[in-house]
Amino acid sequence: MERKLYLDKIIRKKHNGMIKVITGIRRCGKSYLLFNLFYNYLKECGVDDIHIIKIALDDRINIKLRDPDELCSYVHAKITDNKMYYILLDEVQFVKDFEDVLNSFLHIQNADTYVTGSNAKFLSKDIITEFRGRGDEVHLFPLSFSEFAKYSSGDKYSLWKEYLNFGGLPKLMEIESEEDKSNYLKNIFTETYLKDILERNDIRNSEELAELLDFLASSVGSLVTAKKLSETFKSVKKINIHPETVKNYLEYFEDSFLITKSRRYDVKGKKYISSPQKYYFTDVGLRNARLNFRQFEETHLMENVIFNELLIRGYNVDVGMVEENIMNKDKTKTQRQLEIDFVCNLVSKRLYIQSALSLPDKEKLQQEERSLVKTKDSFKKIIIAKDNPTHYTEDGILILNLFDFLLNENSLDQL
Repeated sequence: MERKLYLDKIIRKKHNGMIKVITGIRRCGKSYLLFNLFYNYLKECGVDDIHIIKIALDDRINIKLRDPDELCSYVHAKITDNKMYYILLDEVQFVKDFEDVLNSFLHIQNADTYVTGSNAKFLSKDIITEFRGRGDEVHLFPLSFSEFAKYSSGDKYSLWKEYLNFGGLPKLMEIESEEDKSNYLKNIFTETYLKDILERNDIRNSEELAELLDFLASSVGSLVTAKKLSETFKSVKKINIHPETVKNYLEYFEDSFLITKSRRYDVKGKKYISSPQKYYFTDVGLRNARLNFRQFEETHLMENVIFNELLIRGYNVDVGMVEENIMNKDKTKTQRQLEIDFVCNLVSKRLYIQSALSLPDKEKLQQEERSLVKTKDSFKKIIIAKDNPTHYTEDGILILNLFDFLLNENSLDQL
């Protein structure tokens, strides 16, 4: 697999004087990107093996190098001339005080350092803060639908069904039977993701954490708050969990890249609303595995896939909110809040996007258009629909076919 989007990002950052930090959920292909694709690129550029220092820190054979002083001494000893050296470290969070080690490497004039890691708290937060602008992050996602389709056989509808069921973790491309795919996802969720969160955050009550994950998986794309989740536990599960504990658990899930938060934004008021928020799974296959593949709602899963695709394309994505005034029979006015699925920002560009499985009639179209029209601004407005062809409406809103969107990385700019 090429993973060209991410390889090109790393290549662009080469020799920029920063630590290149490749983050992403476990098993999404970070090691392959660094140790295979980027390594092969360096070799093609004429860099010999002596000047490429590769260390997989999650490998038991390198356990001694998890000691910061051992790692520091080992790398410094490898640098014996004035040519450029490339330091490639996989799963650097295994090293205690790794920030100090990487800071040390920044002082080596002929060294260019690249690291991977699977925890946002240890990497995105600490490295970027510690290096004060000298840490440069590349975030890797599981396979997008277009990447998945490129390396799979079948028509787009059958591929969509498979992708919506099992997601885009690269290892699944090597597994043929649906039973084996299902078992793989369920096993790594428990033995890798959940176990990591429990151990890293020293959580003793694993049942509470698991229950919260189940609830989030069941309510993908729903507006929630820590307080509301706490009340749900109390009324449905008869379990008392303080809202602050729920908030901490949600942050742990985000730190591990299992879920991503989408904040609520008042379009007309041009301000963020602190709560409620939406949470989407980084991989829909993992979400389905968490629910033992019992809860398949194409509408919500499609919304999750679109959200992830927008992040892959570099957009900051929020939940939009606009208000409209409704005239009552007694001629009084009532305000009603309308939701825009995605408010997408990229530098100076903004898009408003609605997700709709289908638009079978004018009534459904008007329902989806209403919040977009109420923004009353000139930014591009789009409804992504699975079962409708790409075209513009009379109101200038783009109806964009789901597959036209997913299979063409430039679809949002070309139409």
